Amino acid sequence: MRATGHVTLAIGLALGLALLAGKAGAQTAPTRDDIVGKLNHFEEAAEVDIPALKQQVMERARARIKNDPGPVNRPLIAPDLAKLPVFNAQIQFDADTPIVQPESYQTVGRIADALVHASLLPYTFLIVGHVESNSKTREANAILSQRRADAIRDVLVNTFKISTKRLVPIGLGEEQFLDRAKPTSAVNGQLQIMTFAKLPEDAPARPAAAPPPATKKPAKRH
Repeated sequence: MRATGHVTLAIGLALGLALLAGKAGAQTAPTRDDIVGKLNHFEEAAEVDIPALKQQVMERARARIKNDPGPVNRPLIAPDLAKLPVFNAQIQFDADTPIVQPESYQTVGRIADALVHASLLPYTFLIVGHVESNSKTREANAILSQRRADAIRDVLVNTFKISTKRLVPIGLGEEQFLDRAKPTSAVNGQLQIMTFAKLPEDAPARPAAAPPPATKKPAKRH
């Protein structure tokens, strides 16, 4: 009887620890207000040419620089981005893919909720992908970071109906670490949402001019 009691107690303790571990490991989604608070203090647009930046990222990731200072001392490829309001999102992807794991969809949904908040509707946003230093090549990681930024843009557009005109995805790979002192840290795999610029003001909608009334041709006299 005592042995049975000990076994039952051990099983109960194991189940309790497993439940606690599951709760500790679960991803906590930020609130909409948390995200809005990070993004709604836009002052001026950064002077960043996104198409040119994409090309620079790939060129630098492919280059075999003889005196590369290494990931810790490698200069930031787009330091002007630091001027923009930013929210760092912990989005989980399947390993080496742009597939968003189900537990991260709530976070993406909260980002969508924030982007349609009245204070953020006048703006466009960068979706900035990063990858921590690992066994992959810098080129492979640059490509992966772009695909992940594209994937988040697609989820926001297709699932949460955010206008594609307001979203600009850019992958920086290993070229702009979030924690330069620890290049292999998981922090460097975070995805960033940045308030990028104001939307151009649309011309006021005007009703289409009514077509002139059709004129009847006079009947021919016989």
